[in-house]
Amino acid sequence: MKPRLTFEEHVEMGRALASVRDELLRRNVQLANAYPQSGPPAVPAKKLDQAMRAVEAARTELENALYREHPDTAETTVYYPHSGDRGGF
Repeated sequence: MKPRLTFEEHVEMGRALASVRDELLRRNVQLANAYPQSGPPAVPAKKLDQAMRAVEAARTELENALYREHPDTAETTVYYPHSGDRGGF
């Protein structure tokens, strides 16, 4: 059996994924404001939206794993940290 993430590794992963999601959202808004929202010019923004949804799905699954693996210390703020507790680009 492979080792699982430690609680501290979950915290670091949560911060990193929250930061990635925030950056994808910023870039998606930037593209949506600069290009049409349909047709070929809209493809990059749609791809970023798909990436953002994939990051959100990973965060949800990792939060579930956190609660299974570390039930005594798990908190929702691990994968959904407050804005001041996130890393940044």
